[in-house]
Amino acid sequence: MKIEFSNLHLASGDFSLALDLVLDAPVTALFGPSGAGKTTLLETIAGLRRPASGSLRIDGEVVNEPATNTFVAPERRRIGYVPQDGALFPHLNVRGNLLYGRHGGSGPDFDRVCALLEIGGLADRPVHRLSGGEKRRVALGRALLASPRLLLLDEPLAELDIPLRERVLPHLGRLRHEFGLPIIYVSHSPEEIVALGSEVVALEHGRVTHRGRATDLFAPSGPPRQEWREGPAR
Repeated sequence: MKIEFSNLHLASGDFSLALDLVLDAPVTALFGPSGAGKTTLLETIAGLRRPASGSLRIDGEVVNEPATNTFVAPERRRIGYVPQDGALFPHLNVRGNLLYGRHGGSGPDFDRVCALLEIGGLADRPVHRLSGGEKRRVALGRALLASPRLLLLDEPLAELDIPLRERVLPHLGRLRHEFGLPIIYVSHSPEEIVALGSEVVALEHGRVTHRGRATDLFAPSGPPRQEWREGPAR
């Protein structure tokens, strides 16, 4: 899958995202300090934010282009997006959330996805009784079961404890092969990015600063990284 940003500009308050970029790796990690534009980039691909100018193409299809008033609605893009908070439906239990958006009998096998994410025993549990890590895994399962053509993950392992993170991380690396899905995800962990064998796009102030293989960028001889300060998520 090829995702093409052509002179794309998006502004929000005092922040602006400016991209002229092609993403076509099986797994791409977005890396950088809080406020760099990583979440904004995911939301633009998902159709939750609309640029002021430029264009965005997914597999050759123009999905955002203000100059021609072209905009493909999020539900028509067939993109699985898992935001930082999971965005589960509080009135549905885990099974209801997992099956929301599933089209008939198509898509990955329900039991297979539950086993992969270790959530099979949670099916009848209400959302308010889930831990933060469980909510993340349920949200990821819901995205997979909706048969997306692309998976966007915003810090998918951030709230998992270390033992569970070590169990789930290899599964994330196999999603591309098991489900045929390209993945774009946000992470603050160089170790996690290297383990997944990702291509890395590093962002700073809404601009691309570095791009390359994780093993190269995070090697001792790689490009220096300045001390990043925490700030509001973008």
